[in-house]
Amino acid sequence: MTTTRRKFLKSAGAGAVAAPLAAPALAQSTITWRMQTYAGAALAEHVVKPAIDTFNKIAGDRMQIELFYADQLVPTGELFRAMQRGTIDAVQSDDDSMASPTEVTVFGGYFPFGSRYSLDVPVLFNQYGLKEIWDEEYAKVGVKHISAGSWDPCHFATKDPIHSLEDLKGKRVFTFPTAGRFLSQFGVVPVTLPWEDIEVAVQTGELDGIAWSGITEDYTVGWADVTNYFLTNNISGAWVGHFFANMGRWEELPEDLKLLLATCMEQSHYYRQWWYWGGEARLRVNGEKMKLTTIPDAEWATVESAAREFWDEIAAQSETKAKVVEIFKQYNADMEKAGRPYRYT
Repeated sequence: MTTTRRKFLKSAGAGAVAAPLAAPALAQSTITWRMQTYAGAALAEHVVKPAIDTFNKIAGDRMQIELFYADQLVPTGELFRAMQRGTIDAVQSDDDSMASPTEVTVFGGYFPFGSRYSLDVPVLFNQYGLKEIWDEEYAKVGVKHISAGSWDPCHFATKDPIHSLEDLKGKRVFTFPTAGRFLSQFGVVPVTLPWEDIEVAVQTGELDGIAWSGITEDYTVGWADVTNYFLTNNISGAWVGHFFANMGRWEELPEDLKLLLATCMEQSHYYRQWWYWGGEARLRVNGEKMKLTTIPDAEWATVESAAREFWDEIAAQSETKAKVVEIFKQYNADMEKAGRPYRYT
């Protein structure tokens, strides 16, 4: 657990990497992978560790995955390059945070108003064609896109109350690159810091708030202890995240281990569906650390309208981006036509 980022990178070529936890001796033939998640230890207990523990238990001496948390081996922004080089074998992250050099990077994490509910994400990937696009884009750069899933919605957790768009102006907020780019037009000042530094940054006044999660994560990782208010409006109904692997390492696996790994990751996606969905409601109703605030619907509609313009700006950048934006547009139009419970006006 004490391995530093730079020491890891220097020693990785020689294979001298310390395991995060003491582990029983494995057979010489055991396949071993190193995976790093975007999440810190407290959050990883829910968003990835159960899946990896299950995989390791079932795979036994055939294969074991060593799980590392946010920034332990490399900074999150260097995850893609480290995986592409084979310095680490697998990653759990969104495209945006790990600085993926693909045409789909901007859609990872929180693409503004791309989804309304968490179930939108797996439907977009499995029924509307996003999976095929992601698979192709990552194959071009030597990375296996294993699967996509949804996380929590994107809300503001702040020290001061937010009742209007005016209240957002000048607020220094930790958020994702694309979300920050979108929110800056409303006066938000996006700030990038290591995940582990966020709580202290809010305490010291370096940050005014966080737009990185829903209320479940605010309570789980400790941010509810340093912020006072939770804005019920969100800019996305679900974070889009993925599991990836170095293509060479993936192709070396026997087919049954590929299937087992993919199955455990799908179970992880399912776990988060109910953990977040239930947690978001329960903590709004019963949580005692944060007061709820809301920007009126009529005013918030201007943010939703701005998102559509943002989509068109992204679509104009490339053919692939235009194709993805068109899928988002078609999907959301279908959901609106379907009516309740798919969309409420």
